[in-house]
Amino acid sequence: MNQAATAVWPEGIIQVKVPLPFSLKWVNSYLVPGQQGYTLIDPGLHTPDAVLAWNAALKAHEIAYEQIHTIMLTHQHPDHYGLAGWFQQRTAAPVLMSEQSHAYAVRLWGNDDSFSLELTDLYARHGMPAEVLNAIAPHLAAFRERVSPQPEITYISAGDMLQMGNRSWLAIDAPGHARGQLCLYDSAERRMFCGDQVLPDITPNVSVVPREDGDPLQQFLDSLVHLRSYEVELAFPGHRDPFTRFDDRAAELLLHHERRLAQIASLLEAEPCSGYDLCQRLFGARISGNTHNLRFAMSETLAHLFHLENRGQIHSRTRNGMIIFTS
Repeated sequence: MNQAATAVWPEGIIQVKVPLPFSLKWVNSYLVPGQQGYTLIDPGLHTPDAVLAWNAALKAHEIAYEQIHTIMLTHQHPDHYGLAGWFQQRTAAPVLMSEQSHAYAVRLWGNDDSFSLELTDLYARHGMPAEVLNAIAPHLAAFRERVSPQPEITYISAGDMLQMGNRSWLAIDAPGHARGQLCLYDSAERRMFCGDQVLPDITPNVSVVPREDGDPLQQFLDSLVHLRSYEVELAFPGHRDPFTRFDDRAAELLLHHERRLAQIASLLEAEPCSGYDLCQRLFGARISGNTHNLRFAMSETLAHLFHLENRGQIHSRTRNGMIIFTS
C-alpha cells in the first residue's frame, strides 16, 4: 500500500488508510476539518509502518500535528485505539471514547493479565487443544506495545452531541462487535461514521468476551435494526471504502447471520460437536496456522452457538470436561 494512501470526501473529510499487519491490510482513519482545526477519528494501530503512513499523509495535506484538536475513538479494538496515546503526546488533544470501551482497553492492556487466562480457559472448555491454546496468551501480549503509550480518556456517551468540523454529530450506541462502540450521525447531511458495525463487502466480527454478560450476537442484530432507522446517504466505515446503500448493507448483514445460524443448526443436527470443532468446520483453511484469525473465528463461532442456545434451538452438555453442542 502507498504509505500516504488518502482520499478526500465531501466537506473536506480526509480518509487515511493506515496499514495493518493483518489480512484486513488497512484501517480507516478520518480527519474532519473545521474552523478550529481537525478532529481525528480512529488513528490506527501503533506500528512503524503506521507512523510512516501518518507522517506522509499529514505532509501531503499540509496538516501539522498541532492542528488536530480532538481525537475520537469509535471503539477499543487495537487497530482503532492503538495510536491514540501517541497522537495525544504530539497534539495535546483530548481522546474521547465511551466508558465501556475504555474499561475493556484497561482489562486488556492494563497491569492485570487476567483477560488472557480467562480467554484461554473459555477456549479450553470449548475444545481448543493445548498446543493451539499455548499461542493465545503470547499473541494477546504482543498487542501491548501496539497500543502504547496509553491515552488519557475523556468519556462520552450515547446520546451526546459531538462537534466535529462545522456540524453536530449524534453519538449512537452500537454494541455487538464491541461493547461501548459509538457510531456518529450527522442528520443534516445524512452521514454516518459507523466504526466496524456496518462494513461493505465484509462482515464485522461478533465475539464472545469473557465476563461480558448477555448475547453479543443478539445485541449486534438489534443494533443493525436500530441503525436502519437513520437515513444515511454516505457511510464512513472502519474498513474498506466509504459507501452508500447503508440501509441495504445493514439488511444484508442481518440476512447473513440468519443464514449462518441456520447452517450451524443443520451441522449440529447431523453431528454434535464442540465449539472448536465447529469453528474448524466453518472456517477451515482460512484460519490454519494464524492465531489472530483463529481467535476471531473461535469467538465468533461461540457467539453464534450461545445465541442459538439462548433461542432454545440447540443445547449443550459437558462431556469429559468439554462442552458439546447438539440440536
